Amino acid sequence: MNTKFLSFEKDLEKIYLAMERNPKDLSLKESFNKTLKEIYSKLEPFDIVEIARHPERPHSEDYIQSLFTDFIEIHGDRCFGDDPSIITGIGKFNGKVVGVLGHRKGQNLKEQLSVNFGMANPEGYRKALRVAKLISEKFKAPIISFLDTPGANPTEGAEERGIASAIATNLMEFFNIRTPIIVVVIGEGGSGGALGIGIGDRILMLKYSIYSVISPEGCASILFGNASKSKEAAKSLKLTAQDLKALNVIDEIIEEPYGGAHRFKEETIKNVGDALEKNLIELVKIPTETLLHMRKEKFLKMGVYREE
Repeated sequence: MNTKFLSFEKDLEKIYLAMERNPKDLSLKESFNKTLKEIYSKLEPFDIVEIARHPERPHSEDYIQSLFTDFIEIHGDRCFGDDPSIITGIGKFNGKVVGVLGHRKGQNLKEQLSVNFGMANPEGYRKALRVAKLISEKFKAPIISFLDTPGANPTEGAEERGIASAIATNLMEFFNIRTPIIVVVIGEGGSGGALGIGIGDRILMLKYSIYSVISPEGCASILFGNASKSKEAAKSLKLTAQDLKALNVIDEIIEEPYGGAHRFKEETIKNVGDALEKNLIELVKIPTETLLHMRKEKFLKMGVYREE
């Protein structure tokens, strides 16, 4: 069982420690499960932010390893170099060829540093677009994209190499990919860093993931002049799956067990696989020109409001 408890799980941690001291006490296990369900039935938005960021939450590589066969990673943007913060490649999903894109966060500190904690560089976004076009045009295959990043790399080097231009180009070009695209928010969907590989026909989101134009801390610093007001900012940002489904920003919420994907990896990955299969079956039946029109209309409708 995962033992890294979050700030709102103090009661769970106490019961868990008691279970370690008294492993044969079944009542403690019942109490743990009951408390777990109670806590996860009344989460606040910033609680969900913490879950989405849990270091042991399954990452893109976990989904690729579990859901795809014959996966071959493709490297390089044919312009500057290869960005390990974004993984791209081709594989088979339920026996059918698909293209795969995803943010790579790393499984431990050494890996996290090597991939910049999933904050991609411009060459990563150029690589993603190159691979998406390759898979779509050469293999006529769908694209599946996993979002899990705090945001794009904000460093001077990334700016010098055109990070804003690379993301903007992807926002434009992914609307013209002529095969179905399914996007899955599996952890943090942060700002343009997520949107750079986030244009799709269906946007799916795990129940305890987040998707937002800015982090709660960044929002609090800018709007309130105080990063400590991040919990208040999280409520205002409407970054949870439930909020975004109500706003028609996403199409479907994929269930996670009470306790989160970091405690129930296999079940969560299976739920993602089932959702991908269902949506792919529906999307491949849609004629290409209709698909492209629907994709553009989907995003054009976002943010529309009516004054009373």
